[in-house]
Amino acid sequence: MRLRNFIILQTFLEDTVGFVLSQTISEGDSVLLYLDRKRTYLVKVEKGKSFHTHKGFIQLDELIGKEYGTRTASSMGVEFVALKPTLRDHVFKMLRRTQITYPKDIALIVMFSGVGPGSRVVEAGTGTGALTSALAFYVKPTGHVYSYEFRKEFIETALKNLERAGASEYVDVKNKDVTQEIDEEDVDAVVLDMATPWLVVPHACKALKGSGAFVSFSPTIDQVVKTVEALKESGFVDVQTIECIMRRMQTERGKTRPETLMTGHTGYITFARKALGE
Repeated sequence: MRLRNFIILQTFLEDTVGFVLSQTISEGDSVLLYLDRKRTYLVKVEKGKSFHTHKGFIQLDELIGKEYGTRTASSMGVEFVALKPTLRDHVFKMLRRTQITYPKDIALIVMFSGVGPGSRVVEAGTGTGALTSALAFYVKPTGHVYSYEFRKEFIETALKNLERAGASEYVDVKNKDVTQEIDEEDVDAVVLDMATPWLVVPHACKALKGSGAFVSFSPTIDQVVKTVEALKESGFVDVQTIECIMRRMQTERGKTRPETLMTGHTGYITFARKALGE
């Protein structure tokens, strides 16, 4: 029975969130080369290729066939660890033309929105594609993300990041202004990271299915107030705004205390649910 349950769980994970239980590095896989907490490098393993750092170079094809977590030495004898990249690693290593959404905020956005396998999600703006990649990770294999970005100069970078994160198959990036209209109907969630989210509220109300989630990330409280007012005017319920602040701890016997530097305020997250008309 335990073996059967494990097989069912493994199949579920592979089919719904793309999580592969294999720990073996293959050609074409991404690997996070870990030197220390401040120095990590996301690389693609290819035959005949090497990765150069100030601590020497690493022959990437020597990692093929080895397990994730393997320790490997550079040409200068410096030890690196070949880790399996997480979604968080892909987010932080993305090419950037705009500020990314931090993992701490992404986690709350996903949890409060109820996004999961099979969800259809409208997102704006695409920006670097960080939040887009995370949403795609959770909706696959049968869901889809429709991402709106009216600035053409950001789309090329976003597409590269989506490809690198293995999310392209589950995302349509549209060069359109979401404040004018939303093409999709009967979607599960509308997720916004843009300057004027309140202008999208009427379109989101039309696009969402009953009980669907509206989520908006805004750096300033003025944006939040306008958005909350628009949500209430459109009949949304369960409207709430939160702020997530994360603080690391320096953990060492006799020296344990909060770190001096921290990721403080990044933005406010406003959530709401669509109520059907009477």
